[in-house]
Amino acid sequence: MIKDGFMYIAALVFISGLLVYLPKMFKGRAAQKFFGFAPPIVLIYLGLMILCTIRLWDPASTSEAYNAIKNPLLYAMLFIMLLRCDLRKIVKLGPKLIIGFFAATVSIGLGFIAAYAITHNALGDDAWKALGALCGSWMGGGGNMLAVQAALDVEENLMGYALVTDSICATIYVMFLLWAIGFSRVFNKWTKADTKTIDEVGAELEAEAAADGRQLIWQNIAILIGSGLIVSAVAQAAGEAINGYLPVFDKATWTVLVVTVISLIAALTPFGNIKGTEEVSNVLLYIVIALIASRADLSAMGNAPVWLLAGFIVLAVHVAVMLILAKALKIDIFTCAVASLANIGGTATAPVLAGSYSKALVPVGIIMALLGYVVGTGGGLIVARIMSIFG
Repeated sequence: MIKDGFMYIAALVFISGLLVYLPKMFKGRAAQKFFGFAPPIVLIYLGLMILCTIRLWDPASTSEAYNAIKNPLLYAMLFIMLLRCDLRKIVKLGPKLIIGFFAATVSIGLGFIAAYAITHNALGDDAWKALGALCGSWMGGGGNMLAVQAALDVEENLMGYALVTDSICATIYVMFLLWAIGFSRVFNKWTKADTKTIDEVGAELEAEAAADGRQLIWQNIAILIGSGLIVSAVAQAAGEAINGYLPVFDKATWTVLVVTVISLIAALTPFGNIKGTEEVSNVLLYIVIALIASRADLSAMGNAPVWLLAGFIVLAVHVAVMLILAKALKIDIFTCAVASLANIGGTATAPVLAGSYSKALVPVGIIMALLGYVVGTGGGLIVARIMSIFG
């Protein structure tokens, strides 16, 4: 059993790196199918939870190391991740795509509220906090989930339920959308949608991406890590100071909001164009997820079926609302599906779905997913507070 804090952190980072590298090691057709169903982020969730359950490390002895680095790394990751969110590019998507995205966001929030209203008596105490974190993920991405978790101080065992629900429900939903996109002509005929604008936006964004010939150099990685850590430190100090004057939110919530504001401002400057933001933020994301999963004991998750039921209720409400809006507003299947997956799947899956419809629209999927990063944390916190009314 590992009791040394540094050995514990080193083991988590090594295991995460190994799991992320597996798709590079095994490239056969069977392996690709497996990793398509269980991508590295899911393997990290489950793998680290299993190792925690069998007590590879001592939670008590390693808690100091965990508490010392988890939130600081989380805030650094959030800053670097949001540097990609240039709001000027998001405006280029046009009103229908943006309406579709926010319709997906709102319907997901409504789904969580409905699911919690139905199942809250069976989910257990403070389940609204973990569902709020999951809502942050399904409106944005894993970084938003972790930001909401930090803001609401969600216990690791409850986060374990959220992680399992996220892994299983979201994976099944991605497969459903990849199947549904094949019926685009039938769907678009039913909604009477016009796809001309979408095709034009996709072509413009693809040309812009093709013109970007920048290379990732080690100096980029150095400045991104350094800036992420200093913003994390400054934001934590600012969050504590603001909380002293405006105790409307706690310190963690204010810290997340400060990081978000700094990031969105920096994204509008030349600093937001530095190559490597995706790569560095992904590394930090995987490490933070490994840290969270390393404190979740699977033996304490006997209530997982109810959580999965809640997850599928959220998705059912979301799909129903999106279908109604698509018919009423004449929205095409691409906008509906990519807006939905930009929320629930993020940058890892939205471009894949967009590419399955048209290669020219891959940049649209990426930008819509980045918009999810902007709204995911705030949306998750708002929905969590609404759910808390039910007790």
